Amino acid sequence: QVQLVESGGGLVPPGGSLRLSCIASVNSGRAFRTYSVGWFRQVPGSEREFVAAIKGSGSSTYYGNSVKGRFTMSRDNAKNTVYLQMNSLRTEDTALYYCAADAQLITSSLGNPSQYDYWGQGTQVTVSS
Repeated sequence: QVQLVESGGGLVPPGGSLRLSCIASVNSGRAFRTYSVGWFRQVPGSEREFVAAIKGSGSSTYYGNSVKGRFTMSRDNAKNTVYLQMNSLRTEDTALYYCAADAQLITSSLGNPSQYDYWGQGTQVTVSS
């Protein structure tokens, strides 16, 4: 019902910036603005980590402690797209980044990956000199 495609990953030196995009194709009959969207990341052998989330209207954003003050999430509902601007990147930010969407989430569930029904395939971010 919702297909998500991430892009924008790549190799960047420490201190650099990247902007990830996630484009949604919605076939559920619901407008994209009714879906909350989250960004998560994962490295091999570790659990999926919450990075950021945004409510449908875009008026509320939430961040994981490790990225607060460095990453900014936004959305353009007219384009069915969400963004993750990542600044001051560190080597520990290296991971596969996923976007996820769900229409039924309450605020307290936004950071829990098991609560999201729809996932993209991920885009790799590597921070290295």
